[in-house]
Parts: sequence; C-alpha cells; structure tokens
Amino acid sequence: MRTKLNCIVIDDDPEVSGYVCDFIQETSFLHLVSAHSSPAEAIDVLGHSAIDLIILDINLPGIDGMSFAKTLFDQYGKDMPRIIFISGSGDHASEGYKVDAIDYLLKPFTYEDFFRAAFKAKNHIVQTVQKSDEEDFVFLKVEHELIRVPFNEILYGESQKDYIKVFTRDGKMITALSTMKAMEALLPQDRFMRIHRSFIVALNKIESIQHFTVKIGKTVIPVTDQYRQQFRSHFKTWL
Repeated sequence: MRTKLNCIVIDDDPEVSGYVCDFIQETSFLHLVSAHSSPAEAIDVLGHSAIDLIILDINLPGIDGMSFAKTLFDQYGKDMPRIIFISGSGDHASEGYKVDAIDYLLKPFTYEDFFRAAFKAKNHIVQTVQKSDEEDFVFLKVEHELIRVPFNEILYGESQKDYIKVFTRDGKMITALSTMKAMEALLPQDRFMRIHRSFIVALNKIESIQHFTVKIGKTVIPVTDQYRQQFRSHFKTWL
C-alpha cells in the first residue's frame, strides 16, 4: 500500500477549502491531489486517479455532498473512496452511515479534530486493504498451475470457448481454462457484471457508458439485450 493516502477536497467556500488543504499538507500520511468547488469538477479526477479519501462539504450548490456520496456508493459500493463530511450544521450527521462515512466534522473545526478524523480514515483504509490482500482474489488455472489474481486487478474477461482471457490493469492478458459461467460464479456480483455472452466486466473499471456500450481503457464492449435490464438497474442513477 502507498505510504500516503491520496485526498481531494470538495468545498465551495474558498476559505474553508484553503485551510482544509493546509491541514492535509500538514499531515504526514496524507497527500493532497486536488481541491474542487463542486462534485462535477471532481468527477474527472475520481475517474483517472486512485483517490483514497474525500473531504466533502455537505452544503454545496447543485448536487449536495450527501447526494454525491450516495451516488458514489451506489456505483462503487465498498470500493468507493472513504469520506469525511464537513458541514456548518449537524442536521445530516446521522445519514453518514448510509454511505459508510468515516467521520463528520462540524465547522469551525480545529486541526486536532481534523487529524483525529484523518487518522481514523487511515486505520480503516489500511485494515480494508490488508483484508483485501488476504481474501479478495481468484485463482485462475493457466496450463498446469493456478495463478492468484486479485479482484481489483481485473478489468474484464472475454470468453473464447473453454477459455477466458482475463485482462488486468497492468496491461497483462491471462488465458485461463474456464467457462464464462464458472468465472461468473467465482467473481463477486457486487463488483463484476456479465454484459455480453462473451464478456464480464469490473464495474468500477468502467470509464464511460454510451448507447449501451461500455469503455474500459481503449476497449469498447456492447451490452447486449439479454443483460440490459440488469445493467440499466445498476446504473439507473445515470441512464
């Protein structure tokens, strides 16, 4: 695991955003990636960077912080970045559990308050990664050996008769002896979805969706009629 957690700040108040950024830079185990005044501005960063922690204001114009967090939770589930909410009132504090928020900071808060929440986030993320390293993987049969492949490394799988080509985020292709049905049973349903007779994809690796096609890297995969209802249901927030 990286020695520092990658963080972004989303707050439309420049003064608050400024001192939160200063707090992050003062904290040895945090790394500030960027700061944004709205969730819309942060979407591109979330799609292309490995963000561990979001410091998120609830009271934002347009889409508020809680709604944005729920959108991320619906799409990514437990794979979403951890969230520390900040707000000028405690009205929404009880809703944080719905998106597995780490903490809720009430303005004005001190560096001590921030550090306590950030340290809690660090411990939670480290424990989650350790558990993922121990349990979140599949063994693929390649010729005469079994190869261990972590779930979070898999982009998508393509079926070719009795074999599956598994493409990973480091650019590798693993040809494993397996049927698509068997592979589908091995992968967690909340993280992977079959969208075509020959393709199963990692949901959190989808970069864009257009006209019932998904794009992962340079690969465009169609969502065929048989799988469209399930696909539409999962992405109903956007489609």
